[in-house]
Amino acid sequence: MEAEHTKLGSSLPVPCVQELAKKPLTKVPPRYLRPDEDSPIISNAASLPQVPVIDMQKLFSQDFIDSELDELHLACKNWGFFQLINHGVSSSLVEKVKVEIQEFFDLPMEEKNKYWQKPGDMEGFGQAFVVSEEQKLDWGDIFYMITLPHNLRKPYLFPKLPLPFRDTLETYSEEMKNLAMKIFNLMGKALGMEAEEMGKIFEEGCQKMRMNYYPPCPQPKLVMGLNSHTDATGLTILLQVNEVEGLQIKKDGRWVPVKPLPDAFIINIGDILEIVTNGIYKSTEHRATVNSVKERISIATFYSPNLGGEMGPAPSLVSPERPASFRKIGVADFFKGFFSRELVGKSYLDVVRIQNEAAKND
Repeated sequence: MEAEHTKLGSSLPVPCVQELAKKPLTKVPPRYLRPDEDSPIISNAASLPQVPVIDMQKLFSQDFIDSELDELHLACKNWGFFQLINHGVSSSLVEKVKVEIQEFFDLPMEEKNKYWQKPGDMEGFGQAFVVSEEQKLDWGDIFYMITLPHNLRKPYLFPKLPLPFRDTLETYSEEMKNLAMKIFNLMGKALGMEAEEMGKIFEEGCQKMRMNYYPPCPQPKLVMGLNSHTDATGLTILLQVNEVEGLQIKKDGRWVPVKPLPDAFIINIGDILEIVTNGIYKSTEHRATVNSVKERISIATFYSPNLGGEMGPAPSLVSPERPASFRKIGVADFFKGFFSRELVGKSYLDVVRIQNEAAKND
């Protein structure tokens, strides 16, 4: 059962973009050209609204909790994204994580090969969601793995990471779990859910990490670091490893660049949280762009319910006035379906959307 649950999907092997970018390229290989995507260049960026900022300290302060909870609720409902400041995660730990991720991506290729994706799997170095040899590729490499619970870790990945990186990541993994649970519980409060309801859905959950490396590109207007998508998970906590911008989110049909605040995490709602909140909180399409001068590195920590469980709209958020918008589905089944296709837009949520089924039956 355990092995079946960890085998959530596979991805075809692809070249290492970091190595490719070291060559004296003037043109990008055709497989990386993305004419299907909106232009990554946003001309009126300065006039666009910025992602909301939520102050975690205020959420635990008697003087500010009500107003900050309202801000959190509106950010989740209207944006699906926010930047979290004063989050309580040690700045020295965050700095260590940043330095050691950079060193990890800078390892020589023969070292990285030890952590490369194995055939039929998706964890390790490579790319995800590559399901055909004709498919367009992202201008970026990832290192992806399940980090919690411990028994789902691949023995050749996390336990074999170089020291001190392994120990740093272990501490960071625990900190991210604690932070995610605080955020889930605060969201539950903002939604007026029953006490502990959100905690029970996610407390024995599954944590995955995805480190992203986007090298400089000779034709940055023609490629995507990561194409437009929503995250399948409950919650994503993103740490910008270096100061290079590149994250864009879709708001009211327009792409809005995110300017990361120093010492902040960028938090976003995933498809699973949209299901759990019965569509009140929305997962939002986002993408990563690249530039011609500097690499961009980030680490996303994803948090979802237990892979052995089932999920659907939380009972306290379903009523005659707001009937369930999604059907129940096994968590592992949801991920297997998600990872079996290309990563495109927000279309996968329709698989569990109830009105779609009703429409099919008409």
